[in-house]
Amino acid sequence: MGIPMSENTGTTPPNSFFRSLRYIGPGLILTAGIVGTGELIVTPHLAAEHGFTLLWLIIVGCIVKVFVQVELGRYAVATGTPTLQMMDLVPGPRFKVGWMVWFFIPVYVAMISVLGGMLGGMAQIFTMAGIPLSPQVTAIITGLTLAVLLGVGRYTMVERVCIGLVILFTLSTIFALVALQFTDFEVSSAQVIEGLQFKLPDNFAVAFAALGLIGLGAGELIYYPYWCLEKGYAKRVGPRDAGWLERVNGWMRVMRIDAFASLIVYTSATVVFYLLGAAVLHAQNLKVANSDMVPTLGNMYLESFGPAGFWIFLIGAFATLYSTAFAASAANGRLLANLLPMFGVCDATTDEETKAKRIKISCIAVTAYGIIVYLIWPKPLTLILINGVGQSLLLPFLGICALYLRYRKLPAELRPGKLWTIFLWLSALALTSAGIYQLIDRF
Repeated sequence: MGIPMSENTGTTPPNSFFRSLRYIGPGLILTAGIVGTGELIVTPHLAAEHGFTLLWLIIVGCIVKVFVQVELGRYAVATGTPTLQMMDLVPGPRFKVGWMVWFFIPVYVAMISVLGGMLGGMAQIFTMAGIPLSPQVTAIITGLTLAVLLGVGRYTMVERVCIGLVILFTLSTIFALVALQFTDFEVSSAQVIEGLQFKLPDNFAVAFAALGLIGLGAGELIYYPYWCLEKGYAKRVGPRDAGWLERVNGWMRVMRIDAFASLIVYTSATVVFYLLGAAVLHAQNLKVANSDMVPTLGNMYLESFGPAGFWIFLIGAFATLYSTAFAASAANGRLLANLLPMFGVCDATTDEETKAKRIKISCIAVTAYGIIVYLIWPKPLTLILINGVGQSLLLPFLGICALYLRYRKLPAELRPGKLWTIFLWLSALALTSAGIYQLIDRF
């Protein structure tokens, strides 16, 4: 699906919207991670606690981060710089790397630890399906299959696997919501209107924790420039010759189409998950907990499809968690491969073969770590919520980074207009508010 290009001249971008669709992909890989732990677990967990009240927050949480996402993608396409190097550009104290990268390290530990939560969720699915193996054994087997796939695959395989799995579960969830309308748990227009009235519960700590995973989490914002680079947007821009400005603007247009296409997909999926959780789980006062996380979530499908819903949910839930684990391991492996030379653990290299080998080893290491985390601490929901809190705390710094790049590092001719800049500021302020609330609430 690549475009032939010359290293010296770059590649002319597609000149129409429909031709641009051929080259989207990075955002849909993010969607595989987004339509996973956030939507399958955290969103219904939030709906079970608060009913329809926070539907508006779910929608805002999905939309508000896309402007920071595009700004980070803009700098990556224009300069070929990955996210951690962008964060390292922000001025301030430094020791080997800048202060923002140091702040990222504990969040990164939470991000790779959440793989243990995903493996735990998949282990519960195997138990529900009647497979006579312990959760620990099934978690190990599932983790090993991830390691093998990541060890042999490159970008194209990651893209295809993630998109296929996301489509499978998203469609099953939409069908579940439609089927629910013919049961006692149908969603009424009055309930939807109630959810869009900007109300907040007395204790909304879970709501702000969920902002770390609903829609684009801090992890997805960090991952996105890496996938844009691997898709080849920056390489296709080429050198700064007479046609550079036209090419970079063209490939940025493709990148924006990619980002907003994924926004539509994951916002729709998130809203559907929330409505299912509010209509079924909240109505029956069912709580999502560590010990029976997956069985409780399965009630959303049992009420929609009857006995057949059990198997529809198991297949779909496994597809979603597996795609999330796959996309997260692939992205976190790339972050680790990027971090190691920044800290002087190994030499930086421009050799593509060496970089690819380092990424594969890092992906396998991240997956092995996730298996160990689950074996030591088999608390899948807790691991996922800790990850959400960590990512929420990182969100303000990504907003600061995006604004710094916009005003101080991006070439003047590539800076966005006034309207986009206003939305970028609003996005950064929303991320900062969520992060400050987490800081106050937790400490």
